[in-house]
Amino acid sequence: MQLNRYGLWRKLFLTTLLFLFFPFTLLATETTLSHGLALHGKLKYSSDFSHFDYVNPVAPKGGTLRQAAIGTYDTFNDFILKGIAAAGVGMTYDTLMASAEDEPFSQYGLLAEKVELAKDRTFVIFHINSRARFHDGHPVTAEDVVFTFNLLLEQGQPMYKRYYADVKGVEALDQSRVKFTFKDGDNAELPLIVGQLVVLPSHFWKDKEFNEAGLDLPLGSGPYRIKSYVSGKSVAYERVTDYWAADLPVNKGRYNFDTLIFDYYRDATVALEAFKSGEYDFRHENVSKNWATLYNGPQFADGRIVKKEIVHEIPQGIQGFVFNTRRPQFTDRRVREALIYAFDFEWSNKNLFYDQYKRSNSYFSNSEMAATGPPSPAEMELLKPFADHLQEEVFKDSYHLPTTDGRGNNRDNLRRAVALLKSAGWIIKDKKLVDKSANPFIFEILLTSPAFERIVLPFKRNLARLGIETKVRVVDTAQYLNRVREFDFDMVVWSFGQSNSPGNEQRYYWHSSVVDISGSRNLAGIKDPVVDALVEEIIHAPDRVSLVTRVRALDRVLQWGFYVLPHWHISTFRIAYWSKLAQPELVPKYGLGLMTWWEMPNDE
Repeated sequence: MQLNRYGLWRKLFLTTLLFLFFPFTLLATETTLSHGLALHGKLKYSSDFSHFDYVNPVAPKGGTLRQAAIGTYDTFNDFILKGIAAAGVGMTYDTLMASAEDEPFSQYGLLAEKVELAKDRTFVIFHINSRARFHDGHPVTAEDVVFTFNLLLEQGQPMYKRYYADVKGVEALDQSRVKFTFKDGDNAELPLIVGQLVVLPSHFWKDKEFNEAGLDLPLGSGPYRIKSYVSGKSVAYERVTDYWAADLPVNKGRYNFDTLIFDYYRDATVALEAFKSGEYDFRHENVSKNWATLYNGPQFADGRIVKKEIVHEIPQGIQGFVFNTRRPQFTDRRVREALIYAFDFEWSNKNLFYDQYKRSNSYFSNSEMAATGPPSPAEMELLKPFADHLQEEVFKDSYHLPTTDGRGNNRDNLRRAVALLKSAGWIIKDKKLVDKSANPFIFEILLTSPAFERIVLPFKRNLARLGIETKVRVVDTAQYLNRVREFDFDMVVWSFGQSNSPGNEQRYYWHSSVVDISGSRNLAGIKDPVVDALVEEIIHAPDRVSLVTRVRALDRVLQWGFYVLPHWHISTFRIAYWSKLAQPELVPKYGLGLMTWWEMPNDE
């Protein structure tokens, strides 16, 4: 009798628990199955869409697109820190989802034909397309996804550990479903970040040394594979004729060239002349002087080469001279601010850039996330808890870069620079700027492009007027990248690209946790708890409005930290191409869409 009573009560107790907690379990695991993901707002394309708006779905296939690359390469493995990867190698692989270039941050099915997202965003399940195949015919499975994710975390570039830091675990539910579980549901971007994952074949890599890949031909599942190469000099890719995803909506009208060739040139000037001679087909110009003065000749006049500027809406982030605050001469923010006064952008823009550029005042230039004017009430709420750690200026206005009249007389700004240097303990002695121990102020600017020398030399002259000795060193691409990876520089030219939805990558740019990790993009050596906190706020922004507010707050702190001497940006693509190439009428807002182009048949 006692045993029966115990059994009855136990059954009632468990039943009560079931009714109490089962509804909540349902809520926690409720999911939405969809053909795509959007970070904020709705997807532009419905589940039955046939192709992106910015493609020509009936573009002819065939022909060759030949492009140039500068420097050299020594590996086909773009996932590790070692070596320099060959241009274009990413097109040998597919990702779980494919991004749309006419939406701020949306993805649609590629390797994963469907995506199942928990309502509380604590996990996501990707449903692998049953047709997905690697180039050797092996099916792409959930196990390949798990293998890839773990491999990149263990042996890939250090950035992967930071980028996927909020992923708690990954598991194959069966052959076609893979589940990523997150630490919490606050990182709204994370499902899309995981959707960008390239999938590697486990059967190919399991017996190979991932960190010693060198020039072993990779096995992928993408639209192209390596056809031939001359080590360090050229690489050719062939279109996979039986590419499993050729007719998917995300690929319709894309990858039209039968062959892609990248020829390597040691010198950019030689590369430009090679283009004009017909050695390759397409060129994206990033030197204003070249664009203004060298794109001329009979081949332009008679239409054989088309010269065009295309407006885009891509956020420009920031490019500039990066101060390595690990170096003693750059630890004081007043010193860094002083050197900003020594750069005369207006003169450079007029005399060197043909007035083609806008000055970058923000780390998020050309976007709504750039901080301008006084902080909003919402920004103030974010910044107030850090009042003891921030400069008063942060709470008053955004930073305004010094300006000149463009005539080359930078005297007033140099006087301000002298005052800042003096307040930081530097004095002029025998026409040299020295510290209290009589050590001279000397630093080196590391460059990889000789074209930048003409920009640096006027800056160097202004610095000399302050008593600062500046050395300029130009090195080859391989040495440049190796020194940058190891933070072996005083000042370097770098560009921090930004998207319409900043998120996890901000850890790799500014967070103190990566300051000593080789290969991280925290080149400035920022170690600021306020920056760390705001980066985490951005990553966990629940909606678009709060994301913009949090990015602007971070932007203010970075601006007033003077970690980068800002350069300039332009919101157009400056391109030239031989007239055998054709492109769709509609250009996407957030990309050039070169892989939607095609070669015109001879009878057109």
